[in-house]
Amino acid sequence: MFFINIALAIVSIVFGAMGWLAPRATMDTLDMQDGATTMARSEVRAASGALFVMAGVGALWLSSPDVFAMIGFIWAGGALGRATSLLLDGTLRKKWVFFAVELGVAALALTINL
Repeated sequence: MFFINIALAIVSIVFGAMGWLAPRATMDTLDMQDGATTMARSEVRAASGALFVMAGVGALWLSSPDVFAMIGFIWAGGALGRATSLLLDGTLRKKWVFFAVELGVAALALTINL
């Protein structure tokens, strides 16, 4: 269980680092673009990036089941938002793939830590 928690924290850090440090690549993957300002890039760096980096770093630092469960809740929030988009905004194969990954990480982290 300990090594799975470490792996889930590292997955959070790696995916977060991509959004934080390579926002344009992330935006291209997500079919996003900046508008008149760079606020979209800023949002990707913050919400899809550094937030996940720090959640993973914090989980590794504090290293308790409750904190690793919080990683699951964070990923569950992503899955909830993605499910809402699937219902209200239409379906795409890419959305389903992202939803499956988010739900899978969430389910694993919550199951082994609660």
